[in-house]
Amino acid sequence: MSDLIKKALNAKRESKSVEFKESLNVASPGEWVEVIKDIVAIANSGGGVILIGVDNHGNPNSFDVKPLLEFDSADITNKIHKYTGVQFSEFEILEGEKGGHKVAVLNVQGVSIPIVFTKPGTYDIGGGKQKTAFGVGTIYFRHGAKSDPGNTEDIRKAIERQLESIRKDWIRGVRKVVTAPQGSKIVVASGGVKESSSPDATPIRIVDDPSAPAYRKIDYDISHPHRMKELVRRLNEELKGKETVTTYDIQCLRRLHNLDGNSDFCHKPAFGSMQYSEALIDWIKRQLRANACFLSEARDECHARRYELKLTVPQKRKKRSE
Repeated sequence: MSDLIKKALNAKRESKSVEFKESLNVASPGEWVEVIKDIVAIANSGGGVILIGVDNHGNPNSFDVKPLLEFDSADITNKIHKYTGVQFSEFEILEGEKGGHKVAVLNVQGVSIPIVFTKPGTYDIGGGKQKTAFGVGTIYFRHGAKSDPGNTEDIRKAIERQLESIRKDWIRGVRKVVTAPQGSKIVVASGGVKESSSPDATPIRIVDDPSAPAYRKIDYDISHPHRMKELVRRLNEELKGKETVTTYDIQCLRRLHNLDGNSDFCHKPAFGSMQYSEALIDWIKRQLRANACFLSEARDECHARRYELKLTVPQKRKKRSE
């Protein structure tokens, strides 16, 4: 459990990184529009947590969070894409516990480039009236406990966060160089190799030494052509009814087997959601051939870990009246 989630579960009031929601009807378009506004504002502000099932003072209520916990995160990504044109998926829905009640924890990661709304968030509020949560071309940030349109200061802070992230990457790179074993060689190369027919092509020398660094030109739209729904559909087509794969299964495999860290299987573009390769499909099929219960065991283990690591906040004991 991250420090930010602990902070949210202990919070008594909303803040820049913590938002409270008493409820969320997953069938209500209007309620989703308001939540999407908060998700985008929190992401633009560096990340944070939305607690659902608590009042304005952080006290748990009787709202049933089960439908939300079972809601497909890919559908939330699609809802965000509808209003922003961005396949934002850097969030997760977790189960938390506060005051003996279950609450939903929507943990949102920050983005390097602020997300802009490209479609108005207008919805029906009854009586022939409509409400607009956000307009076209607006960029929302967190201002204290509110999600508001951004200003110059917000943009400046977003740029500073990105520069700080780049600075940390540079420092990590320098640290690798200065701590490299004696005799190591430093090789500097661009991220990809241009087509050889181009006059600006990067020259490389092909050798037979297997220990020499390997370079290749990568087009991730070709090497990793599948998004989540396409990956699930392809797997179910390949398995031909022998096993039914869901997006939850893929999420379990990503967490249990650290698939996101395997560039042969997954690629996270600068903009958009995770991309998956045919190599991942082949790997899952091999695992199922070796163990027909591979997916069900992954689900069970993920479920067990979810409850073993349940997010809880100890309640302070009330002082006995003297």
